[in-house]
Amino acid sequence: MKRAIRHLQQADPVMAAIIERIGPFKMRYRDPSFDAMARSIVFQQLHGKAAATIFERVRCACLTGGVHNGDSITPASILALSEAQLRACGLSRQKLSYLRDLAQRTASGEIDFARLPEMSDEDVIEHLTRVKGIGVWSAQMFLIFALRRQNVMPTADYGINAAIKRAYRKRQMPKPKQIMKISRPWHPYCSVASWYLWRYSELKAPS
Repeated sequence: MKRAIRHLQQADPVMAAIIERIGPFKMRYRDPSFDAMARSIVFQQLHGKAAATIFERVRCACLTGGVHNGDSITPASILALSEAQLRACGLSRQKLSYLRDLAQRTASGEIDFARLPEMSDEDVIEHLTRVKGIGVWSAQMFLIFALRRQNVMPTADYGINAAIKRAYRKRQMPKPKQIMKISRPWHPYCSVASWYLWRYSELKAPS
């Protein structure tokens, strides 16, 4: 990871200043599993703490149901729960349908998490976005946090857009083409740069 940090510092003075301010790189990774993708669905468009609470309720319901793998959520454990049980966890009907679609496609073998580490980034995105409710952004989050791919640039991510607008002094939120241009010097470590931008977006702007 030192090579990635050094590359970003040398390639872009703005990114170098962000790295200096944030400090050491501390990405928290997850296993590339059904559990991780289910978590991503629950976290869509929700505040972190609220999403974490709902996800833990889903996990507890799955564990109570007795169909699980250790403390991980599995397709069978989701499919064993009724709609009422999943709704009681705090899931919307929409997200409930997304989780069930993921579980059904994984149980049938259409979605194969064991194969994902061998696939290219593009193929992983194509594979996962077959599932209802999983778009490019969710697939990119899986690439970064579960498959540990180092060169993913999620141009649609709000936190990254906000950080770039502030750090690069843009008047408006940057468009995808602008982000791709700005991020060109970061290759092949866009995922590392993204992590720093997320942390930067959490900092209060100077008054």
